[in-house]
Amino acid sequence: MRATTGLNHEQPRGNIRYSGLVRSSQNGVHPRLDDYVRRHLDTFWGQPLHGPSVAAYQELLATGCLCADRPFVLDSGCGTGSSTQILAQSYPQQLIIGVDRSQDRLSRTANLGDQSGNKNYRLVRADLSTFWRLLLRDGHVPTRHFIFYPNPWPKPGHLLRRWHAHPVFPQLVALGGRMEMRTNWGIYADEFARAVSLATAETIRAQRFSPASVVSPFEQKYRERGHALFSVVVSEKITSSFQQCWSQADTVGTKERI
Repeated sequence: MRATTGLNHEQPRGNIRYSGLVRSSQNGVHPRLDDYVRRHLDTFWGQPLHGPSVAAYQELLATGCLCADRPFVLDSGCGTGSSTQILAQSYPQQLIIGVDRSQDRLSRTANLGDQSGNKNYRLVRADLSTFWRLLLRDGHVPTRHFIFYPNPWPKPGHLLRRWHAHPVFPQLVALGGRMEMRTNWGIYADEFARAVSLATAETIRAQRFSPASVVSPFEQKYRERGHALFSVVVSEKITSSFQQCWSQADTVGTKERI
């Protein structure tokens, strides 16, 4: 059930074309990844919810943005929100929720709708580990969940800061919907795929891809500089199956213990 794909992770040096490539002393999937993922799957993570993020989530509920009969797409770690705006054009019949913890990044893109005034997206300042758990607790399942170019935390000692080794990872997968993660670091993609494979008992593989159109400034920069881009896609069927197992597990209790 090995999820790595033998991708070429060599990183040329000495040319501005390669600025922005991830530099790391780590040469492959972290040797402790499996241990951490299994530990997170077997134990309950009880860190308190982030208060301001709870307030931001409650505001979405109060305004009726999140409701049972309204499909939505989640753009996690949306940065300035430009990717959220692009997704809003691609999915005009759905609400697009872009979430980022940085007010500075979010403030760089005006939270405006199209000229017709039909705004179908919202930008939310919130901690993702709290926001994901709240969505899961209340049964709000995105139709699609995008994680574009997350912070790679390339130092081997920072493994636990990567989403696939973070304690919130089981809730991330259990949240449901079709999930896609994109990165320009092949090792991160391999690790993410490996972690999902361990959680779901499905074979998930990282793939190299070339976007027909870019979804964020990061992706545009990487494509212009000729960087290799990687994607990990997890189908809605797989996340839904995991969600059912997760919600029934004695060790978690998503609604009672989040």
